[in-house]
Amino acid sequence: MAGIDEIRQQIHDALKGQDSDYIEVRIEEREASRIQYRGRELEDIGRSTSLGGNARALVKGGWGFVSFNELSGLREKVALAVKQARLVGRGRAGEFEKGEESKLSPVAPVVDVVAPKIKKDPGAVPLARKKGLLDEYNEIIWDTPKIQTSVIAYGDSRRSVIFANSEGSYIKQTKVDLSVRLMVIARQDGDVQQVALSMGSSDDFGFVEGLHQEVKEAAQRAVALLSAPQFKGGEYTVVLDPVLAGVFAHEAFGHLSESDFVYKNDRLKDIMVLGRRFGGKHLNIVDGAAIPGLRGSYKYDDEGVPATRTYLIKEGVLVGRLHSRQTAAKMGEEPTGNARALNYRHPPIVRMTNTLIEPQNVSFEEMIADIKEGVYVKNWYGGMTSMEMFTFSAGEAYMIRNGRVEELLRPVVLTGNVFTTLENIDAIGNDLEMNQGGGCGKGAQSPLPVSNGSPHIRIQKCLVGGR
Repeated sequence: MAGIDEIRQQIHDALKGQDSDYIEVRIEEREASRIQYRGRELEDIGRSTSLGGNARALVKGGWGFVSFNELSGLREKVALAVKQARLVGRGRAGEFEKGEESKLSPVAPVVDVVAPKIKKDPGAVPLARKKGLLDEYNEIIWDTPKIQTSVIAYGDSRRSVIFANSEGSYIKQTKVDLSVRLMVIARQDGDVQQVALSMGSSDDFGFVEGLHQEVKEAAQRAVALLSAPQFKGGEYTVVLDPVLAGVFAHEAFGHLSESDFVYKNDRLKDIMVLGRRFGGKHLNIVDGAAIPGLRGSYKYDDEGVPATRTYLIKEGVLVGRLHSRQTAAKMGEEPTGNARALNYRHPPIVRMTNTLIEPQNVSFEEMIADIKEGVYVKNWYGGMTSMEMFTFSAGEAYMIRNGRVEELLRPVVLTGNVFTTLENIDAIGNDLEMNQGGGCGKGAQSPLPVSNGSPHIRIQKCLVGGR
């Protein structure tokens, strides 16, 4: 990428004199490495670099968007985005009503350079070292009897983004991201069971180097599931570990808090009314990129809005939702810094960042002490949501009897209505953990780095499916 002063001048020249209500330009440079094994076979390995950008313009409520992979002719690319916006603004005005006035929630212009804080930079680690670690993990898996196949995928990236707009903002941010995904499948007499792990970091390759015991336990658990008893489905008291509880907060509730879902859906507007009670006073759900050191963290979003820490539910009451500048203006609320784009090929849309249930003061032992018969569920490897209904497959499940965690069970599925389930959370632990594995998908932009977390939580009258 050219020097920052040179690019700033290019963008300034490209924006000058354009006839538009608002224009922004993003320039992105990315370096990445990837390794994937399927079974014992090395399926993919390599490094890549990319350079590209986009221009987005707003005219009379209509957006124009142009992406490109070279910086030459930037003024012409911006002019094309303006032309598109003008055509849309005169037509159906994009997401909004025909001919509507362009509205963006006001944000003070920012000039800043944000460097990453890195403990151990994955970019400084040779690709051969990364492959060697995955080879070690693969050997651990295949030393375990009854393993049929496995998948190990590693990826890291360093992404530098320059953002500038017609209001005077000019921001350069650099962010590091890395992830490891592992799936182990065991088989015996036609029975197949699987276990999955997903981990990540925003600043430290070191976590990749110490996964030997976790990989071993995952392979052994896949085999143990082959002889685990079937579970009799029904309505139970259920305790969720921090990983599955965090996924519940993200998937079942967090997406309903993304404001572009709300204003486009009349039914959701009637449900997601600020001030409505959804749970007890012990329930607080938060999202925010201003929570430091996580995969969803940043200083400014992809519209140049400073990151926030936004309460969605506070003391059981719906008090906020997630916004871009445009949705905030549309709904008469404040922007929250949640406009995010997967890369330069996409415009920013409203996305979660780091979503969590805040801890309370209940220990795990206290949480299970009075459960005569219940289920303890951990981790996850699948699920779906449809409006307020959800279905999640737990990665692990154990019976709880008379206040003790007992035998491993075959996989179970949790199903229910998110709002009823929030009301039925009657205990929240003191042991908050953040899960940094996986990524979020929305609007053909996946996987976007996020994190989610929670303490252990207890849910009364939860529908659990087994055999």
